[in-house]
Amino acid sequence: MEFFEKFGVLLIGLAAFVAVVGIVLFLADRAPKRGRDVIQLAVFVAPALFLLAVGLVYPALRTVYLSFFDRRGDNFVGFQNYQWMFTQPETLTVLGNTLLWVVLVPTVSTVVGLAYAVFIDRSRGEKALKALVFMPMAISFVGAGIIWRFMYDYKAAGFDQIGLLNQILVWLGQEPQQFLIDSPLNTLFLIIVMIWIQTGFAMVLLSAAIKGVPIETVEAARLDGANAWQSFWNVTVPSIRPTIVVVVTTITIATLKVFDIVRAMTGGQFSTSVIANEMYTQTFVRGEFGQGASLAVVLFIMVLPIVIYNVRSLARSRAER
Repeated sequence: MEFFEKFGVLLIGLAAFVAVVGIVLFLADRAPKRGRDVIQLAVFVAPALFLLAVGLVYPALRTVYLSFFDRRGDNFVGFQNYQWMFTQPETLTVLGNTLLWVVLVPTVSTVVGLAYAVFIDRSRGEKALKALVFMPMAISFVGAGIIWRFMYDYKAAGFDQIGLLNQILVWLGQEPQQFLIDSPLNTLFLIIVMIWIQTGFAMVLLSAAIKGVPIETVEAARLDGANAWQSFWNVTVPSIRPTIVVVVTTITIATLKVFDIVRAMTGGQFSTSVIANEMYTQTFVRGEFGQGASLAVVLFIMVLPIVIYNVRSLARSRAER
């Protein structure tokens, strides 16, 4: 019975909303042309702005507010949560791991994706080769983490190895290694998973950009005596620079927010945690809402300059055109 009452209230509210919108549009149709345009614009934009405010602006402001309070959000503690973040060895390790992810993943993914795009451009089997590299993008981060966890799986010497890498080591006469436990190399093994996923994204965008470089420009450089490397570095790379910026910034933002891979493979243990995973742990596992909120604020501050740089670079490229 309670379900039907709630459902009825929902229907009444929806009907009232539709009625209000209909009345406003009816009045807008009777208004002068300039006023009508303003009213119609306001009516169509208002729902999106409302959802944006409820789903993004308010939670962001609430998170900043909670970052200055204790774990229950009752007592004001000032910058104590931020002081905890930059003074505790565990959180400093988390910040260091995050910076390592941000440096390696975008750099390696972009370089490998660009090299792959150049080498297989217009080659035989180009579509199949690109599909193989892009395929990891179709896998969720959790799925990729589980796949690579099997790759890194460890069994003690003398037991049958499930993990491919340890089986290869055994075939070579070496001792199996605990790839996900031994710090600090375990963080690098997690980073490899993210590179494996993002390389396909970089390759597709950069390959499309390379195909957009005018053939006449490349041929003119070769007629001037430029070899393949000089033509690539002085002609192709400057031509696809806006795409490189987009690829690097997009992968960087995705890397800053990485959570699934770490959570699925190590749970943040063995000194492998990153900001997003630590934010989840502090908030939903330990109940430290103030500390979790402060980590979220720092993560937002780290992402913001990259977004601004990306927007400015796109605006600059449009102006140059």
